[in-house]
Amino acid sequence: MLISIASGKGGTGKTALSLLLAAAHSNISLVDCDVEEPNCHLFLQPAWQDPGREITVTIPHIDSALCNGCGACSTVCLFNAIAISGKTALLFDELCHSCGGCLLVCRQQAIIEESKTIGTLATGTSTTHPGIHLVSGTLKVGTPSAVALIKRMKQETAKLTGDVLLDCPPGTSCSMVTAVQDSDFCILVTEPTPFGRHDLELAMNITCLLQIPTGVVINKSDAASSGDESIETLCESRQIPILAKIPHSLSFAKQYAAGCIPDEFQAIAANIWHKLKSERSAGT
Repeated sequence: MLISIASGKGGTGKTALSLLLAAAHSNISLVDCDVEEPNCHLFLQPAWQDPGREITVTIPHIDSALCNGCGACSTVCLFNAIAISGKTALLFDELCHSCGGCLLVCRQQAIIEESKTIGTLATGTSTTHPGIHLVSGTLKVGTPSAVALIKRMKQETAKLTGDVLLDCPPGTSCSMVTAVQDSDFCILVTEPTPFGRHDLELAMNITCLLQIPTGVVINKSDAASSGDESIETLCESRQIPILAKIPHSLSFAKQYAAGCIPDEFQAIAANIWHKLKSERSAGT
């Protein structure tokens, strides 16, 4: 299964759950798609087989000597990456989506493609949990969109065997949508607060639109609180199952802050895996 772990907001415990699920599995690949601030490697201490391969995209290069400023490239660009000033085409490469449309419509053959580095991709096997294979991406500082790098990382998952966990970026932006797309199942991690409920609903809208089977894990749960009841009511109205509740735990927080994957909630992680396997069986 390709299982994405996402959240409507940051700080809900998405990475913590990803690590718990990975540690509860005997042989699994974990893909850290939170490329703006990847941190799974801090817990897994991988021995890198590929320590940092550069990932590039193609962007146009405009030859001002050949360009006559006709504007065809600017007209075809849906992302306003090219503007015409007088008889000169100006490129704003941070807006470019590498579609190649401008190259096709230029009658002067004034546009060629060149490579631009957007980040790095590293792969390795955990030294703390040898059954975990890690794929980690790091977005180059100043690159405005993580979408292209996440897509390249997901292409890497096609080479992997067995179950794959995707630790997705927080929020519901294009990066999160790209990461969860084509998943066999999506786990949405939330916290029992008004903000948690609001952003969980936004994330539910995404998985519903993409038609991805979804379950919810309530982190920092207090079974007696009204926050839990609010999340449960939302899930019931959307017919989305609650897979687990992870209670507050000071000892867990201390171990996690020290860079360890605590064993405290492994029974909960194992139960989630049991439910996911049941989902897989139901799907087949």
